[in-house]
Amino acid sequence: MKIGVLALQGAFIEHVAIFRELGVNAVPVRLPHELKGLDGMVIPGGESTSIMNLIHSFGLQLPIRKLAARGVPLWGTCAGMICLAREVTDSGLKTLAVMDITVKRNAFGRQIDSFEMDLDIPVLGKKPYHVVFIRAPVIHTIGTSVNILAALPDGVPVAARQDSILATSFHPELTEDYRFHKYFLKMASGK
Repeated sequence: MKIGVLALQGAFIEHVAIFRELGVNAVPVRLPHELKGLDGMVIPGGESTSIMNLIHSFGLQLPIRKLAARGVPLWGTCAGMICLAREVTDSGLKTLAVMDITVKRNAFGRQIDSFEMDLDIPVLGKKPYHVVFIRAPVIHTIGTSVNILAALPDGVPVAARQDSILATSFHPELTEDYRFHKYFLKMASGK
C-alpha cells in the first residue's frame, strides 16, 4: 500500500512518520506526477490559505479532484479539512470542494485558545480518543451523504466521512494514538 501526504506546508512529516511506523509506504507529495499509484492521500494541518495557494501554484487542484472522483481515499486534518470542504463560511477561499460540508475556520479562536480533550469516536472503538485542536475549524453544515464520526459535547461536528473522504478538525498526527491512521488505512485498503 502507498499513501501520499501533501508536503507543501504544515504537519506532513508527522503523518509520514506514523504511516511508516505502521509499516506503510508513505511518500511526500509535492507535484502532480507524485499522485500516481497512490492508494490514499492525506492533506495535513497547517495554514489553509497557504496550502490552497500552493495546490493551485503546483497544478495539483485538478489531479487531486480526479483522485477523489475515482474514489481514492482522501483525508484532511484541520487545514486539510478546510481544503476538502465545498465551502468556507468565513472566507472566499477557493477549496478543492470534494466533500459536501461547509466549514468555519479558527472556530475556537486564536493560537492561544488551542486545547486538547478526550472524545468518544465509535468508529475507533470504545476507548476515548485524545484530540488536539490548534486554531481548528468546525463543520458548519453537512450534505446528506456525509456521516458525522465525532462531535464535541455541545454537538458541533469535528470529524466526518463521505464515502472515501475523511475529515477531522483536529490533529491525530500529534498524538501517540494511531487509531485514526489505522482507520484511514482500512479505507485505503477498501475495507
